[in-house]
Amino acid sequence: MAGKVKWVTDIEKSVLINNFEKRGWIQVTDSDDWNFYWMSVQTIRSVFSVDTGYRLTNDQMVNHFPNHYELTRKDLMIKNIKSYHKDLEKEASPLAEKDESGKYLYLDFMPVTFMLPADYNLFVEEFRKSPSSTWIMKPCRKVQGKGIFLINNFSQIKKWSRDSRTSTFVAANSGKEAYVISLYIDNPLLIGGKKFDLRLYVLVTSYRPLKCYMYKLGFCRFCTVKYTPSTSELDNMFVHLTNVAIQKHGDDYNHVHDGKWTVSNLRLYLESTLGRDVTNHLFDQILWIMVQSLRAV
Repeated sequence: MAGKVKWVTDIEKSVLINNFEKRGWIQVTDSDDWNFYWMSVQTIRSVFSVDTGYRLTNDQMVNHFPNHYELTRKDLMIKNIKSYHKDLEKEASPLAEKDESGKYLYLDFMPVTFMLPADYNLFVEEFRKSPSSTWIMKPCRKVQGKGIFLINNFSQIKKWSRDSRTSTFVAANSGKEAYVISLYIDNPLLIGGKKFDLRLYVLVTSYRPLKCYMYKLGFCRFCTVKYTPSTSELDNMFVHLTNVAIQKHGDDYNHVHDGKWTVSNLRLYLESTLGRDVTNHLFDQILWIMVQSLRAV
């Protein structure tokens, strides 16, 4: 984009506008004469609907891919990754190679997962193989840890089934929330005895060919209460969920650093405790997860 970039947005956020103005970009009205359009999800769907037939020119960029929800919505992400795995297996792709234990070298990053109520019978069959296992249920369309809970007893899933009326429940038509249920990882990597997750940022500039860039900055989010697999703490979300929206209500929440570490601090910690080779291998695997997830959609 040579010269001054022309931008437009339908989201009046100061962080956006300040950054655009700081770069000397020129704000224009909502017309075709723009280079960068920061759109809300609703606008993206409207602009790129089948009816409009709109296509970007070579000097135009937007902040969302039109069908981004194929990756960002939990149930669709699961569906696409499972489908991707099957396709690679059929093609005998090198990406579907197995190690000595029978696990896929590059695809073994997703725990056993089902969509409810669609996969209810499949889940029941899997649950009965290991009735003492713990599972985590997440509503497909919610954020900030809302509606998430853990189960380890079949009576709990039966209660959920009755409450959701799964026998006649069709999520798309009823307006009720569908769920994904995954085998809970009960031996997570802990730091200071606490669970944490990672927030990493990837910029995708093209899918054909696939081009993506990893942002150097990122952070970890920690729980405020030490982790335990004890069934007595299954309902304690301060133990299990790292979402700030949940943890900020905990007694031990630190409002100075918000229970966060930078990714660079995490790497330093892992290198000092596990060694540089193990740490590098770990982050290489994380990059593979990103690439495979993008390839899946």
